[in-house]
Amino acid sequence: MYAPSFPGLSPRAFVLAAGRPLPYPLTAPHQKSYFRARNALYHLFRALGIGPGDFVVAPDYHHGNETAAVRATGADLRFYPIDRRLAPDLDAVRGLCAAGAKALLVIHYLGWPQPIAELRAIAREHGVTLVEDCALAMLSDVDEAPLGSFGDYSVFCLYKTLPVPNGAVLVANTSTGPPLPAATKSPGWPSVAGRTAERLNDWLRLRNDRVGRPAAALKRLAGDVLTRAGVARWPTGDSGFELDGVDLAMSPLTEHLLPRFDYAAIRCRRRANFLGLRARLQGQVTPLFDELPPGTCPLFFPVLVADKQATVAALVARGVQAIPFWNQGDAAACRPGSDAAFLRRHVMELPVHQGLDAAALDFVAAEVARATGVFCGSN
Repeated sequence: MYAPSFPGLSPRAFVLAAGRPLPYPLTAPHQKSYFRARNALYHLFRALGIGPGDFVVAPDYHHGNETAAVRATGADLRFYPIDRRLAPDLDAVRGLCAAGAKALLVIHYLGWPQPIAELRAIAREHGVTLVEDCALAMLSDVDEAPLGSFGDYSVFCLYKTLPVPNGAVLVANTSTGPPLPAATKSPGWPSVAGRTAERLNDWLRLRNDRVGRPAAALKRLAGDVLTRAGVARWPTGDSGFELDGVDLAMSPLTEHLLPRFDYAAIRCRRRANFLGLRARLQGQVTPLFDELPPGTCPLFFPVLVADKQATVAALVARGVQAIPFWNQGDAAACRPGSDAAFLRRHVMELPVHQGLDAAALDFVAAEVARATGVFCGSN
């Protein structure tokens, strides 16, 4: 069997009738779309006039793409600590905002909300622009309001939650800010076709890996041929930030697919799969989160393991596409012995997306029980 990290794209999605109800942020009145979320952040901070001589407050636990986008504007970053339960140090946030920050960046991790009411109050107290990074938290609510609707601005990454080849959305929840800049450059058909083929093959391999595995090899061969021919492609799941790609637009194919998904069913299935995998793995792994709050739409099932890289390699070799979550970050935030450093060493993500059924969850749980080492220490 095979369990991909992200949901596969069913061929049926291309021909389904449009008109499904869209969720926030796709219903937000003031929004712009982009190829990737990091591009949206760059354009936002540029539009806000944040640049050299300014600083942005951000969590010390982050991917690195988002901080690279901030630094590309010329602005500096100052970091507040995130503890091992992914909670922010609110006193540190308050002190940094009081020191003259231009913006406060809040990351909602894996669908679980940060204490956004408290963070919003701090930002308002000090006149700081609040930006919610919801790249990992599409379809999650708190207090019956969608994540991303609390800050002055929010950014979403569509292809992490949905089986689309690319796409991000930048939302303005304020009418007093500058106009949001538009993306104007096409990503080109090779970029869109390559990622679409991967999403289709994920759907196929989940159902028949014997057929899907050779198809994946053919796709890799085609990619090698394009590379040797000098055909440029823009990836989505890579690390880094390139100024050359900031104006890339979301593809028309993504726009075509968005009104064809059942978003309520996606959220329901993700929650059910999280709870199902938690029950199957109870006593065998150390989950990062013990509970699934109402309104949370989980992106993955995060667990703590002793040797993250080795465990991920063992699972991938057996068909479970686990992810070694956020191995590196901004150099200025990397403090040995910090809780963020602990999380970077030990957090592994397991798939719970809407494409998995009970048999797939059984497969994931069985392989995890075989491969994983439970981390029970404190260092």
